[in-house]
Amino acid sequence: MLTPEQIETKLDRILLKVQKPGRYVGGELNSVVKDWDSADVRVALVFPDIYDIGVSNVGLKILYDQVNQRGDALAERAYAPWTDMEALMRAEGIPLYALESKRPLSGFDLVGFSLPYETLYTNALNLLDLAGIPLRAGERGAEHPIVIAGGHSTINPEPMHAFMDAFVIGEGEEVIIETIFSLLSLKSPACTSRASTSRITWTMGPSRAWRLSPRGSPTPSSSASSPNCLRRRRSSSCRTSKSSTTVPRWRSRAAARAGVGTATRA
Repeated sequence: MLTPEQIETKLDRILLKVQKPGRYVGGELNSVVKDWDSADVRVALVFPDIYDIGVSNVGLKILYDQVNQRGDALAERAYAPWTDMEALMRAEGIPLYALESKRPLSGFDLVGFSLPYETLYTNALNLLDLAGIPLRAGERGAEHPIVIAGGHSTINPEPMHAFMDAFVIGEGEEVIIETIFSLLSLKSPACTSRASTSRITWTMGPSRAWRLSPRGSPTPSSSASSPNCLRRRRSSSCRTSKSSTTVPRWRSRAAARAGVGTATRA
């Protein structure tokens, strides 16, 4: 893995060869650069489109601020390079890096993609490849970051389910903090079995609180509709019955009209 110094040295050789080199250097007003070694959890927030489009994304700005307000975590940003920059990065062996520290995305604990529309699916896969992270979730090990995705297009996670470790369906402001707590617990000395927690899945337990569990291990009362599908509590896209099963709203209403079963009030 290249160090930030090595990446900056390589960037010095190629930035003047591309259009709009300011897309790739960071240092904007109000950007946050925190000490890497003092953070217990490092999060890379990725918008899989060019800087010009992604920098104004309000959702990522909110998550960026929330994480960086914590003393035990940091968040940095990454965007898709334009075709000229991508070609030079691949030729020079430069992996996708975060703007703030110039560290490769493969060195973070968590990589979160914002997918507001479906046309970004292939961009996200291209960025994983550029970052040197295996595309398929099943091919990643303990040395790789956990890869999640959120945004409007993840309301149907099926097209990308093979490539993401988890999805955030609904607002991410509540989930991101709980995710950091879970990552802190996985990295704590009390968690001795690193192999069993190398890949994780988010599930909803009987208390309807989000928690992490080792991938492949049995989880009591798991109610997520997909093993790697993370649904926000009281999400508008689902309703939870007394048995902690996830029921789509349309099905509950149809059942209520037909007088079949028990339906919750929408």
